[in-house]
Amino acid sequence: MAKINLRPWREEQRQERQKEYVTALAVVFALALGLWWLVSGAVGAAISDQQSRNDYLERQGASLDKKINEIRELRTKREQLLDRMRLIQDLQGNRPVIVRVFDELARVMPEELFFKQITAKGTNFTLKGRAASNEQISQLMRNFDQSPWFINPNLLNVQSNKGGYNSFDMLVGQTRPVLGEDK
Repeated sequence: MAKINLRPWREEQRQERQKEYVTALAVVFALALGLWWLVSGAVGAAISDQQSRNDYLERQGASLDKKINEIRELRTKREQLLDRMRLIQDLQGNRPVIVRVFDELARVMPEELFFKQITAKGTNFTLKGRAASNEQISQLMRNFDQSPWFINPNLLNVQSNKGGYNSFDMLVGQTRPVLGEDK
């Protein structure tokens, strides 16, 4: 009789293939899990490195901002000091000017004319005074015109008083003479 194999060889082969499939699936799953772990670790390390770089840049930026603010403060202080120095130099340079202005006021005054009040606002003077006649007031205006220290005399008001004197109000501007023009 012919040999008949009663063993379920197909079933064994199927089980063998299923074992190989499960083993291959487990190996692939383990490899995928290992690969995922490596990739996530590398990405995590890259993110951590980038975060530390960002933190470093932020610290350096904050440090530079602080230095920039210090430089701005120093520049502001420098400008303030320079302004003070200019003001002091101007005051030192202008100190003899007021003496010269009052000296020139005395020079331009004609006889029988005197000032009751002199008010200065910037480079403009308001003069109030008395004169024996209108001729002295006219002479005062001509003298202001000829003076290198004064410009633009402007007579505001003239009033005749009981004592024979004329009261007057006048505006005159102050200037600095050009070198060589000073009397």
